[in-house]
Amino acid sequence: MTTEARVKEATSTFVTDDARLNPIAEKVLAGERLNFEDGVALYRSPDILAVGWLANYVREKLHGDVAYFNVNRHINPTNVCVASCRLCAFGRKKGTDGTYTMALEQAWETAASGYSEAVTEFHIVGGLHPDLPLEYFLDLVTGLKQRFPKVHIKAFTMVEVAFLARRAKLTIPETLRRMKEAGVDSMPGGGAEIFADRVRHIICDHKIDGSEWLDTARMVHQAGLKSNATMLYGHIENDEDRVDHLMKLRAVQDETNGFQTFIPLAFHPDNTPLSHLPRTTGLTDIRQIAVSRLVLDNFPHIKAYWQMMSAKIAQISLRFGADDIDGTVIEEKIYHDAGATTPQGLRRQDLVRLITEAGRVPVERDTLYRSVTRTEDTFTVAV
Repeated sequence: MTTEARVKEATSTFVTDDARLNPIAEKVLAGERLNFEDGVALYRSPDILAVGWLANYVREKLHGDVAYFNVNRHINPTNVCVASCRLCAFGRKKGTDGTYTMALEQAWETAASGYSEAVTEFHIVGGLHPDLPLEYFLDLVTGLKQRFPKVHIKAFTMVEVAFLARRAKLTIPETLRRMKEAGVDSMPGGGAEIFADRVRHIICDHKIDGSEWLDTARMVHQAGLKSNATMLYGHIENDEDRVDHLMKLRAVQDETNGFQTFIPLAFHPDNTPLSHLPRTTGLTDIRQIAVSRLVLDNFPHIKAYWQMMSAKIAQISLRFGADDIDGTVIEEKIYHDAGATTPQGLRRQDLVRLITEAGRVPVERDTLYRSVTRTEDTFTVAV
């Protein structure tokens, strides 16, 4: 089927009782970029099925029926943190109850423990420790690379990079150079939260601001490293704040093409200073996935992070714009400290089943979205 025929067929199929969606649908089906007002209209439309239909159209245009997952391991080396973010239940002040900091040997042992199947990715994030030097984190990565040379190391958020650079009295590009030399292969997208100053001053005033996060991401990409990007939603932000966040990410992607995946993260209020806020609903979660897919036209992948939204909502999201549901994870501390009730890990076969039952074709990937062929406890990455 030609592109023109595909668009014509889709146009005749799209039906909505929300008149605001018709001009947006025309843009989407013609491959045109949505603007700020379009994004707000998508958040406010009562016709979630029509919004999801459009997002699924884009998703299938990009990826067909494929849905990605990986076998990964989360390592959180410390929960000691100088920040006092109102959104966080993970970080602890130095010297208070419940703090921990892994010795390097302990971190390497943690990486080796868990499921017998070989992981393809170590995902490393933690608190902003006031005493741990940059060398601790470089040695951590170097030791992992020595022990697990085939495993991709995705480590350190933009917030951590900026903090470690400042403490080491280095520029961010020099810090990134040293991280790459140690063995960092790419970077996660955490710490973005919401870029709007009004919101950020309330929920995470001790972190770098939104502009600094975006500038750091630019430097990460200029250093030749890919990264992810996130948005924390479902707290005190409004629809305009969410669209503003997506637009700013899209603008950086136009410049660098360095973002691989966008991951919407549902706020978990339990055990945080914002515990009076309600949790997000399933409707909010799948809408966020759909709007993200429609607005972020230059992002290759949209991830439904099952740890945050539950495996069931992640399944549905595969029909609302998502093409990835993350990985086995094995152990995850940050969101579980905030009250997440999902399992801390799923087996590879569980993820395959979730994807298959959603009517999608499961494809195991590495961090760079190359397909993985697995034989018992070993794996081969396509080149």
